[in-house]
Amino acid sequence: MKALPVLAGAAGMVFVGGSVAVSGHLADAPALTVQALRYAVACLLLLAWAHRSRIVGHLVPAHGRTPAVVRRPRGSEWLWLLGVTVTGLVIFNVALVQGSRHAEPAVIGVAVACVPIVLAAAGPFLEGRRPAAQVLTAAVVVTAGAALVQGLGRTDAAGVFWAAVTFGCEAAFTLLAMPVLGRHGPLGVSVHATWLGAAMFAVLGLAVEGPAAITRLRADDLLAGAYLAVLVTAVAFLLWYTCVARIGAGRAGLLTGIAPIAAAVTGVALGGPPPAPLVWLGIATVAAGLALGLPAPSPRPAAVPAPSGV
Repeated sequence: MKALPVLAGAAGMVFVGGSVAVSGHLADAPALTVQALRYAVACLLLLAWAHRSRIVGHLVPAHGRTPAVVRRPRGSEWLWLLGVTVTGLVIFNVALVQGSRHAEPAVIGVAVACVPIVLAAAGPFLEGRRPAAQVLTAAVVVTAGAALVQGLGRTDAAGVFWAAVTFGCEAAFTLLAMPVLGRHGPLGVSVHATWLGAAMFAVLGLAVEGPAAITRLRADDLLAGAYLAVLVTAVAFLLWYTCVARIGAGRAGLLTGIAPIAAAVTGVALGGPPPAPLVWLGIATVAAGLALGLPAPSPRPAAVPAPSGV
């Protein structure tokens, strides 16, 4: 097992889990406008990182490594990147908002907790190999543990629908990126997803909330948006896609079980009650699943060929 990619993926999931409490502060804010600003700022940060990487790479060349380059998409790569953006950024965030109106947060959380199973089953096929039984078993264990951490909640039919949409979008965010990770790398995919997301949310924000929505943002809205832009988007995207590219989607998917644990810990840090016994059981179950699946012997994930284009 390669420790650094695993730590990168785990750190990304910690930031994502911690965003649950932060996002709650945006309930009364113009959400579409906040999301447009969030992804625009994240894209600028990623481009600044790419520029710095190129300078450092030319001044201090690293053996076997080339400076980071953000390449222009070509041909069908646009479709994969649009798929990542539409599902993993736009529809996902809309589903979270709509789902919260019909279901308790635990319902959405349990739906997302099923993602490791999908990534463990479908990810290896996109990498040109068969799913590993050990990783599939570990994914089921991690999902069960994450569900215990989240608990169960009340919902209606619409809530179930939006929970299913959230689940599908969370899986698509990883799976649809895999065909372009080979040519664009984690940085390139993150840059293109964020600028596309910023453009889409800007159009939606202008149409739904109006151009004056930005003037209704309060200081705490801007602080919450800054956290989402820096840690949950720019940093977490880069960490997550680096992990997927290095250890494969199947094993990387196991790390999503860390997100609900981070959310529970953040809630306690913000003054919430201490975890109940079932939550502790869930944390132990997630840890057991990670211990089972992450060290599983598997070949280095084959680079998915870039789609042909002009």
